[in-house]
Amino acid sequence: MKASWAGVFPAVTTKFKRDLSLDIDGMRAHFAWQIESGVDGLIVCGSLGENSALSFDEKLAILRLALEVSSGRVPVLATVAENTTAEAIRAVEAGAKAGADGFMVLPAMRYVSDRRETLTYYRTVAKVCAKPIMVYNNPVAYGVDVTPEMFAELADVAELVAIKESSGNVRRITDLIDLTGTRYALFCGVDDLAMEAMLMGAVGWVAGLVNAFPGETVAIYRFIRDRRIDDALAIYRWFSQLLHLDVSRKLVQNIKLVEALAGVGSEFVRPPRLPLEGDERARIEKTFAIAMQNRSTLPRLAAALRPRALAT
Repeated sequence: MKASWAGVFPAVTTKFKRDLSLDIDGMRAHFAWQIESGVDGLIVCGSLGENSALSFDEKLAILRLALEVSSGRVPVLATVAENTTAEAIRAVEAGAKAGADGFMVLPAMRYVSDRRETLTYYRTVAKVCAKPIMVYNNPVAYGVDVTPEMFAELADVAELVAIKESSGNVRRITDLIDLTGTRYALFCGVDDLAMEAMLMGAVGWVAGLVNAFPGETVAIYRFIRDRRIDDALAIYRWFSQLLHLDVSRKLVQNIKLVEALAGVGSEFVRPPRLPLEGDERARIEKTFAIAMQNRSTLPRLAAALRPRALAT
């Protein structure tokens, strides 16, 4: 199975109204803005998209909305983060029927599977999946580590085409390439390790702060791709304090607050999450204010960006 996935794939936030129902108009505008800004794909209903707070039907509704907005301009991946193998199979079957271009699949939630169970899970889900899969490896958050050696063993599963590597260990990129070559498209899933990972051979970035700053995120990727390292580094260093906000148990609240401060989203999150307050909130507001004060006009930014026109 082939999928030429590379570049910036935002893990888009799920927008809610004040009553915490889905904000369809808000998401429609946000998805369109991301695509216009030059991103290379969309990933809906991930960890940042508050997957665990969404019903099965809501996840499908968000997927259909993203597909409608994209209209084939960029691939749209649906996140699969279910508690059992049977539920994961149901999700990929329903998502494929809805038109998903692919899936980002997490290990089964709640139960921390061992090596044999994890390999069996991915093989079983892939066997019934009609679309390509990005494996999301995040042992820090979810307790299950899909190691480079395990990916080498899974290399015979054609449906597994990409890896979102979020272990926090940038050495993994080199280890994966040493063991599997170009078998998988490697994506960095940690915002403040993205440049390091791409310099080591990752071909893409599943990004979080892109929700508020798509232009800068896309420019970093494209400058690295084009070997304009100094240009990428200038933006990355400016961006770094904001990118650190992705590495937190409260990444959803952090990034949604930054979206709100930037005027491109709201802070509404579904309980048990609550919007930030007190010192936590003040820290994000200060980080954002300093970044805005120091934000360069980035005169060379336009050279990296070729915005896509909205379909009429």
